Amino acid sequence: MSAPVVVVTNRIPVAPGWEEKFEDRFRRRVHLVDQSPGFLRNEVHRPRPMRFDHEQGGFVPDLGRAAFYEVKTWWKTFEAFAAWTHSPAFREAHKDKAPKEMFAGSNVLEVHEVFLSTDLGDDAATP
Repeated sequence: MSAPVVVVTNRIPVAPGWEEKFEDRFRRRVHLVDQSPGFLRNEVHRPRPMRFDHEQGGFVPDLGRAAFYEVKTWWKTFEAFAAWTHSPAFREAHKDKAPKEMFAGSNVLEVHEVFLSTDLGDDAATP
């Protein structure tokens, strides 16, 4: 049996008014992680703070909740991710530090193993 895929999530609280500059940093990234051995995928998720309102019977914005961007990378193994974090390419990719004002607090790094996955693929769009 092969090792489970590992998903690393960096949850980043971006300060109000800095969202566009934060997103632009990822649009302009140099894609060094993409070339790392064991790398599978990268996604950056934009927050949409919502809650289910039982009285209205639907979703409404939750303006009081902290919003975190999520940067997710998928790896063949945890060791591949760890090797990336110790590589010269990692240092190069992270050398252009963002201004501290861009953030509303500290980031949170989470590591998970995928033990179950369902993917409908391209067939999901076919009627």
